[in-house]
Amino acid sequence: MQHARNFIDGQWVDSLKRTESLNPSTGKVLGTFADAGAVEAAAAIAAARHAFDTTDWARDRTLRARALFEMADHLEARRDEFVTLLSRENGKILGEAAFEIDLTVPKLRYYAALALSDHGSSGEVRPGLYSMTLREGAGVAAVIAPWNSPVVLAVRSFAPALAAGCTVAMKLPGQTGLVNGLLSELIAQTKSLPAGVMNVFTESGNDGAPLLITSPDVDVISYTGSTVVGRTIAANAAPTLKGLSLELGGKSPMIVFDDADLDLAVPVLTKAITTFTGQFCMTGSRILVQNGVADEFRRRMTAALEAVKVGPGDDPSSEMGPLIDERNARRVEGVVTDAAAYAKVLVQGERDGAFLRPSLIEVEDVGSPIVQLEVFGPVATFEVFGTEAEAVARANATEFGLAASIWTRDVDRPLRVGREIQAGTVWTNTWAIVHDMFEEGGFKQSGMGRLNGMRGLEEFQETKHYVHAAARA
Repeated sequence: MQHARNFIDGQWVDSLKRTESLNPSTGKVLGTFADAGAVEAAAAIAAARHAFDTTDWARDRTLRARALFEMADHLEARRDEFVTLLSRENGKILGEAAFEIDLTVPKLRYYAALALSDHGSSGEVRPGLYSMTLREGAGVAAVIAPWNSPVVLAVRSFAPALAAGCTVAMKLPGQTGLVNGLLSELIAQTKSLPAGVMNVFTESGNDGAPLLITSPDVDVISYTGSTVVGRTIAANAAPTLKGLSLELGGKSPMIVFDDADLDLAVPVLTKAITTFTGQFCMTGSRILVQNGVADEFRRRMTAALEAVKVGPGDDPSSEMGPLIDERNARRVEGVVTDAAAYAKVLVQGERDGAFLRPSLIEVEDVGSPIVQLEVFGPVATFEVFGTEAEAVARANATEFGLAASIWTRDVDRPLRVGREIQAGTVWTNTWAIVHDMFEEGGFKQSGMGRLNGMRGLEEFQETKHYVHAAARA
């Protein structure tokens, strides 16, 4: 049976604890993984610190680019292996697992290219006095990635960290222990990486991760996950004033105006609820529809969700897979049951083990828990609005501000409304389009800092100002 180990300081490291990895579709054991804790976390930090302080990694941009290009080639060569394992262990349907991996390869290459570039400023301030700014790696970067998209979200953080010249200690989630092991194999294959530059451990508990936050040997943290945990990380990192890049929870409003193309909107918004079984920070979990098309949209959306084919992730005919485990399926089922006390359940998602059909809940009060809380499952609210101003007010009524979507044929409305929406990403007549060269991140309680783009690199850099007074002849 497959067993995944941790990769620390260029060596494979086992742990005293071995934990089984289960297929959420069947409940069967897929393999085991070395379940790390404080010992492995400390070793990862020490290795990263030593590599940053003693190797040329931080100063050799050519080496950094070569390593990232090499890693991209290895991932591309093993694409199908990743897709199959990700589908079985995470529960994603095959198309969505392929989507995740196909997003990851170009991201590695983008940051490999960015490692070779630089920008700053320079000038002769007055005769004989020169100034310039240079960017350099911040030091050791701690990366904590979630289980919902473990490959692309890990790479989204560690690729810019490596490109910037940082070394990395990375904690990956226990729910995808075997996928993590495969990613570690990819890293171990990358011969251009000096030992200790990239260190990876898997942890199902919470003994090792806190060390990444509090250790004085860690200089910057990149975390993707819930807002609640993000606040804890920010508080615990404060004593050492670490740099923070936090992409946190979302409650994305999808605003459908009377003039929207419903033939286009309904299928996309159905996928916005069911992609990754709703376990996605940008899930279209709030559907806001103008009253002129509300009845028609409600009818179409109800039919579309009821028709979704739920099945095992590795079944090519499945349109939505299971949640990550039965415990989470029960939790989301309970949220829907509780909402029935104060809202109208249009589509009631039935549960079978870790499988949970999508739900649609019509609600008027934006203060309701189902509107305000991130469910992290295939559940969406249905809200009706009258005016453009009401749409904006409803869209901004939660503490989250990660993403939003506007559906209209009006050429001016998206910019007008989008300017008022408090969100880091606003799509028009589409959803979940992300480009490596453009930044993404959240407003309000959806995070701080940005990933992707040039800003994604800068999150892992310090800027140094050099002043040179020329000697007189």
